[in-house]
Amino acid sequence: MQYVHLGRSGLLVSRLCLGTMNFGPLTSEEESFQIMDRALDLGINFFDTANVYGWKLGEGVTENIIGKWFAQGGGRREKVVIATKVFGKMGEWPNESKLSALHIRKACEDSLRRLRTDHIDLYQMHHIDPETPWEEIWQAMEVLVQQGKVIYVGSSNFGGWHIANAMETAKQRHFMGLVSEQSLYNLAARTIELEVIPACRHYGIGIIPWSPLAGGLLGGVLQKINEGRRASEGVQKQLEKHRAQVEQYEAFCREIGESPADVALAWLLHNPAVTAPIIGPRTIEQLEGSLRALEIHLTEEMLKRLDEIWPGPGGEAPWAYAW
Repeated sequence: MQYVHLGRSGLLVSRLCLGTMNFGPLTSEEESFQIMDRALDLGINFFDTANVYGWKLGEGVTENIIGKWFAQGGGRREKVVIATKVFGKMGEWPNESKLSALHIRKACEDSLRRLRTDHIDLYQMHHIDPETPWEEIWQAMEVLVQQGKVIYVGSSNFGGWHIANAMETAKQRHFMGLVSEQSLYNLAARTIELEVIPACRHYGIGIIPWSPLAGGLLGGVLQKINEGRRASEGVQKQLEKHRAQVEQYEAFCREIGESPADVALAWLLHNPAVTAPIIGPRTIEQLEGSLRALEIHLTEEMLKRLDEIWPGPGGEAPWAYAW
């Protein structure tokens, strides 16, 4: 396994981040335990979750599964950099969502209880909250850091302006601010190259891409359909829109002898702004298959070809920019 610093921090995390959103809804507790054990065996030390995962209001299903796994001992908690999120609706009463200081404090305590730990390594704001001032948000985060309940703070789904505003306010308070931003980023969704990536590079914020396979669109969807395995309705709609590109992409992957899913992950890993794409395996086989991406070297010619198939909003590869 390869490791890299999380943004400008001294924290080392694996180049692949284990996403846990399937734990509970799609993957049983027993199999979730097996996937997490195998992830540790493979050297993956970076796990991502959220208090809303499991999609049962206020229950924190996925965090509870991870907490039970931690409770088995054997150094599981000590070996893992655990990242979770705050923002989503966790109850029917006012102040049980978003980023008020009150909700941040309560949500953190609840996540700590479900995760059966005394601290969260990376506490991420799941979305921007335009109704809460940064002075209030940072004050709440500062208290959690001072109490030792949170080590690092990150964001998710922020725009470039949101990142700049957050960081400038944190700087005024002599607070470290954000060390990571979790964004939608893949070959088919490159909007963050316009403002988010430049902002993150400027402030030393590591990017953690979610949906690196575009929900399955980049995972060899045509081959799977030909073999009789149905794609989800959402992927089918995306395929109708991008069929010509997907056909070119899968043909390119066949030319270089690699699977589409591995190439999609390798493309992200070639970007110096990216810390670790989030992989969300439903099975151990899917988890183990993801490691091939770490071994793939994409030449400049290959990267150019991928740009031609999946052009970015700026028309060129992000690593070609003059940072």
